[in-house]
Amino acid sequence: MYILTDLRELLFPRACILCDRKLLPSEQCLCTSCLSDLPHTSFHLHPEDNEMARSFWGKMPLVRVAAGFFYQKGGNVSSLLHALKYRDRLDVGQVLGRYLATRLQSSGFFEGIEQIIPVPLHPERARTRGYNQSEQIAIGLGTVTHLQINTQCLARIHNNASQTRQSSSERWENTQGLFEALPSAASLRGKHILLVDDVSTTGATLVACADALCGIPELRISVLTLAWAK
Repeated sequence: MYILTDLRELLFPRACILCDRKLLPSEQCLCTSCLSDLPHTSFHLHPEDNEMARSFWGKMPLVRVAAGFFYQKGGNVSSLLHALKYRDRLDVGQVLGRYLATRLQSSGFFEGIEQIIPVPLHPERARTRGYNQSEQIAIGLGTVTHLQINTQCLARIHNNASQTRQSSSERWENTQGLFEALPSAASLRGKHILLVDDVSTTGATLVACADALCGIPELRISVLTLAWAK
């Protein structure tokens, strides 16, 4: 077994997705240097009142809000998200999800949260891509936190266009009625859930998710994304 692993490493050495440096056996996707150089936020230290949390004030009530990294167009975080969404690098989502969970766990960010709900893709887009990038992040989070991942309560009912090049007002308009709560969402009554997405820009997608679930009594919602774009 070890001989086969060593041979595979010799013939097809694993490389950092950002700097192309050969990875150590303990490293996955990213070398330690590139991972530490990512623009980390400290939102988890003040999850009720931080820059990202304030962007949701007046739009939906949230218990806690955090993101792992700051997003900048053309930056390393952007490259990682592009690899996750468009280059079949599911491992990027899972590895960063585990990293983020480990980093946030000691702050108590996950305390009281009962389920993780990744922002769903439209079925047509999920078939085309083959996976939901937000679900991959959720899998990484769940590996560390042991929280249940729930993909059966929320559905995207419109296959809307990409929001990458849309203005803030267009993003909000594009997400109106984008999601619906499925019948099994009734099981969320009285629970504290964590909505997970890859990146938040205006917060419109996450607000649309919360709006779809707003009829569930006593539901409490927190939000966590890999990245936040100011």
